[in-house]
Amino acid sequence: MTVSRTASSSVPPARPSARRRRVVALAGAAALTLGALAVAPGAAAAPETAAPTVAAVPGGCAYTATSNRPVLRSGSSGAAVKQAQCLSNVWGGLVPKLKVDGKFGAATQTKIKWIQGCHGLREDGVIGALTWEALYYPVPDCYDTYPS
Repeated sequence: MTVSRTASSSVPPARPSARRRRVVALAGAAALTLGALAVAPGAAAAPETAAPTVAAVPGGCAYTATSNRPVLRSGSSGAAVKQAQCLSNVWGGLVPKLKVDGKFGAATQTKIKWIQGCHGLREDGVIGALTWEALYYPVPDCYDTYPS
């Protein structure tokens, strides 16, 4: 039996799926985080109660402690909402910046859903543990179009 081969077409290879890019980006962020948390032999570890400096928080967002991560949704208000809004504004490019007013309204919900999509999370607009993690450790770029 003879097998004939046909010439491959000149179609360029497909880009990796958005989900694959997000998973790879999250894995890279996790590896960087774990590496940043490692303590060199003989070095004294900082006490767990030490608060991070404002410079250590993305965008200098310091409305609440980085450990304060309550579940937030449309209608929530307060310092934790300000923290989430500030962190969402760290994203560059043409993505609109939110007014950091501590009120979780429609604009905040739209942006949170977009950020969740960029990280391969469920796009429900609720800020839970995984969304907080995405806000503090965002992927470097998002290929999802921002909703108009």
